[in-house]
Amino acid sequence: MIFSLCCLVVTLIMFLILNKMKRPSKYPPGPTFIPIVGNFLIYRKRLKVLGYHHLVWMELFQKYGDVVGLKLGRNLVVGVCGPLAIQEVFEREDFDGRPDGFFFRMRTFGKRLGLVFSDGSFWRHQRKFSIQQLRNFGFARREMEEKIQEETASIVEIFKKHNSQPIDMHNVFGISVLNGLWAMMAGERLDSDDERLKKLLEIINDCFRIVDISGGLLNQMPFLRHVAPETTGYNKLKEILDRMWEFLEETITEHRKHLELSEQPRDLIEAFLQQIHINNDPTFTDDQLMSVCLDLFMAGAETTSNTLGFAILAMILYPEVRKNVQEEMDREIGRTRSPTLKDRARLKYTEAVLMEIQRRVTIAPLGIAHRAVKDTEFNGYEIPEDTIILTNLYSVHMEKSYWRDPFEFRPERFLNEAGNIIKHEGHYIPFGGGRRRCLGESLGKANVFMFFTAVLHNFNIEKFGEEELTLEGFDGVTMAPKPFKAKLIYRKD
Repeated sequence: MIFSLCCLVVTLIMFLILNKMKRPSKYPPGPTFIPIVGNFLIYRKRLKVLGYHHLVWMELFQKYGDVVGLKLGRNLVVGVCGPLAIQEVFEREDFDGRPDGFFFRMRTFGKRLGLVFSDGSFWRHQRKFSIQQLRNFGFARREMEEKIQEETASIVEIFKKHNSQPIDMHNVFGISVLNGLWAMMAGERLDSDDERLKKLLEIINDCFRIVDISGGLLNQMPFLRHVAPETTGYNKLKEILDRMWEFLEETITEHRKHLELSEQPRDLIEAFLQQIHINNDPTFTDDQLMSVCLDLFMAGAETTSNTLGFAILAMILYPEVRKNVQEEMDREIGRTRSPTLKDRARLKYTEAVLMEIQRRVTIAPLGIAHRAVKDTEFNGYEIPEDTIILTNLYSVHMEKSYWRDPFEFRPERFLNEAGNIIKHEGHYIPFGGGRRRCLGESLGKANVFMFFTAVLHNFNIEKFGEEELTLEGFDGVTMAPKPFKAKLIYRKD
């Protein structure tokens, strides 16, 4: 009897394992699933060779086509490449979901909260409220530019004090960039000399390197955190989150002490706290407030500052481009005032340079992961509900048939014969697209333009050190420039 029962249990386990390794009907092509781990081992093997997640997917696309289906641990993951297929993902409501799982919930107290990895009516409601409140406090308005101008003036003065001295440039913009957003979120300016904050930004950058946008090992096989907490990145991520939560909790607690329900809110945190006290909307909770702040803080601290790091790096690698930008600014706005956002329309070559930097680098090469909210058909394939969808933006920005010489840094590709900007609709999508397009796009663009022009308007840039520099950065959720030093030499009027 016991022997028969054991045989039945083993048979059931084998059946479940074999069923799990079976490819879903009409699932996109890809390598054969292996029991339990799926394609994880072969994926990690190729990642070790190629060094970047987006390049592993590019290799798979070359072998299997523009839509590739994998199984990484317990997750079905479909990669999509090329402008047409990616645009369809952006436009289809079937793919408007965000992935669920241990990694994504770990960030938000084991729940589906925040703005980046929530979806459905909850996400729409919270996103609408957050954007409206941020606009009330200056987002995408004149007040936003004034805050950025304050920060650019401050960092220029810091650079002047270090005139011709080597500066670590790969992460120097972090706090200054974050301040524009933080002023709208928390109503105050962060101290650029705060060592605790510098360390916090450093570990946030590390966090973006630990996993890929699909959630990595923690999401694919979360049980491994119990046996390999260091290898899976669990310990590091937990440390980062603990410190982030502590920092944000201090800020929120200070706001709560001085909260006046009858007065107009002064920032996003205060507006959210008022909504919690109204207590007629269950989506407004302390955990959701912390999660929204976490999303905005981490996004604001990472992508824009990395873009600026790559921009400075590009100006070292291509000094003739730097000279062209400076000559355009000197010609169009002169040397007696600083550039403003209104100057963007006149500084067309400068705008083309920034667009080329974002094309060539692609800060988020796999975008932000989507999720199929139901069983659906795509390009002749069947995509099961809850499948993670990765849009390979790198494939669009580096498409040889369209760009001809994608690895060449050539800003002129964004200018027509009359010197006006070419938008390259569908082929240039650094901020994603559709309803899940980056909500901080306007702030990101403004920051990149204002900081970039402020630096080049005031300084020449020279390489420091003997190490070879390249636009190939560190891999992760986002691309980050590898550490480099530069000398900023003040341009006298």
